[in-house]
Amino acid sequence: MNVATLRRICLGFPGAFEDYPFGPDTAVFKVRAAVAGGARHEAKMFALSALDPDDFAVSLKCEPALAEQLRSAHPEITGAWHLNKRHWNGVRLDGALPDAMVRDMVEDSYDLVVATLSRRQQEQLGWARLAGGQTRP
Repeated sequence: MNVATLRRICLGFPGAFEDYPFGPDTAVFKVRAAVAGGARHEAKMFALSALDPDDFAVSLKCEPALAEQLRSAHPEITGAWHLNKRHWNGVRLDGALPDAMVRDMVEDSYDLVVATLSRRQQEQLGWARLAGGQTRP
């Protein structure tokens, strides 16, 4: 996986946008839903990535039990640096993991964050799991 592919995946979700609160070398992918009257709710992070092609990795939210399983099965997945390691995985993107697996982990992270939003915000985003449907293809 490369920087452009990760960016395309992260920005492909409804309400997703890229921010750089830590400087130009660290992309933070967040989700936010608009609300009536043009006001906006606070955005929530679902992915964080240093964009260094020589040390490319992404931090993703994960259910704690699954996080442990992934870490024990894949040496490329560890507890995320500077984040709550119970809920966040650090994923090294050096090509060892299939792109489809990384995409699934990004989608799971997005879904975990969107699940914490109000029902109204979820509806505004058109969140697939809201109606018990499957996630996006």
